[in-house]
Amino acid sequence: MPTPSMEDYIEQIYLLIEDKGYARVSDIAEALAVHPSSVTKMVQKLDKDEYLIYEKYRGLVLTNKGKKTGKRLVYRHDLLEQFLRIIGVDEDKIYNDVEGIEHHLSWNAIDRIGDLVQFFEEDKERVNTLRNIQKNND
Repeated sequence: MPTPSMEDYIEQIYLLIEDKGYARVSDIAEALAVHPSSVTKMVQKLDKDEYLIYEKYRGLVLTNKGKKTGKRLVYRHDLLEQFLRIIGVDEDKIYNDVEGIEHHLSWNAIDRIGDLVQFFEEDKERVNTLRNIQKNND
């Protein structure tokens, strides 16, 4: 199982490859606001753990394991953003809140949050009811 730091790298690499078709060490460093040397160390570890294949000066590609993990991590992040929006968290707080909680929830908790998001999305009146409760509690 990847560590929270490894998850951040896998998620970012997955997003870069989806967006640009490739992920260079410099792109990853910029996206995560870390030094390229830190990226190189982590990429080597991810290579060793078979999440990607890294060849110095040639770049990297995600393995099937890395792609599957990356896709799941992006899903988790997006789902948590969606959930926080539904429950009325201020838009300018959502990203940092997700970053703060995403590594501390079990996949079972993520699945239950997914159920709750589905529950609210199936009937928008449920969201309106929640908003009324929030308004009355303010």
